[in-house]
Amino acid sequence: MSTITADKQTPLPSPAQFSIRDSQLDNIGRLIVQGTDRKGIVSRISTLLSQIGANIISLDQFSTDANGGQFFQRIVFSLEDLPARLDELQTSLDKEVAGLGLTWRLEEAKRKKRVAIFVSKSDHCLLDLLWRHRRGDLPVDIVMVVSNHADLAQDVRPFGIPYFHVPVSGDKKEAEKRHLELLQDNVDLVILARYMQIISGAFLDEVGVPVINIHHSFLPAFIGAGPYQKAKDRGVKVIGATAHYVTKDLDEGPIIDQDVVAVTHRDSAADLMRRGADVERRVLSRAVLAHCEDRVLRHGNTTVVF
Repeated sequence: MSTITADKQTPLPSPAQFSIRDSQLDNIGRLIVQGTDRKGIVSRISTLLSQIGANIISLDQFSTDANGGQFFQRIVFSLEDLPARLDELQTSLDKEVAGLGLTWRLEEAKRKKRVAIFVSKSDHCLLDLLWRHRRGDLPVDIVMVVSNHADLAQDVRPFGIPYFHVPVSGDKKEAEKRHLELLQDNVDLVILARYMQIISGAFLDEVGVPVINIHHSFLPAFIGAGPYQKAKDRGVKVIGATAHYVTKDLDEGPIIDQDVVAVTHRDSAADLMRRGADVERRVLSRAVLAHCEDRVLRHGNTTVVF
């Protein structure tokens, strides 16, 4: 049986000067639209928003082909009394956008995504996310940290976030069952911050929210154990990291963000690991930020990132 321990203190306050403009987001909405491209989409959606009194702040769009390609759009708008007018807006969108054969979703910018972070023993990505969260640099509420080891509980304690230790034995079903109990109806996103366990397809089917992973290489090269030693042995000139959505195909999910750093023959495997950790932190935080700002639109096994 899995054993679970929770470690929680009163959260440290986030400095007000670093908050993500919470007071300015009350009437800000985000409309995400995608589907088969056709003439008039931009005009009709913009007209709809104008007719209900919304002001478009920013608009990003992309089509994969001028003739019948896939259309992607993200609109940020302001609308007075938005929380009270959501039903009205959703009814209008159902009539207009769905009538164009498009899918859409409406998000309130002030609503932070509730996030769970899974981690094993490597602390660099976890602590970076916790630090950015405390500063107010990420629009998230981190509701829990889950680990198959107890090693990082003391590191998480000062951030005031519950830490759940769920050991993973040879049969992962019991651990994943407990994971699902913890996550059910509690989170909007799961982040694998160097969680060194393979996530089963059954878990992905049941968790019901996106899962983002940071991979310690510029996929698809040097997958598996010991990537930095493999990179050193091959004499690579760049190393990198990849943040992607997790699917049933190991390390082949839609890529959100990637980055590389130049290295030379003078760098040891330890140097590569240290520099790689820096890249991993940057890439994962950028991917989480993009997802939580509703800037990532998935299409098959690829993404459009505005």
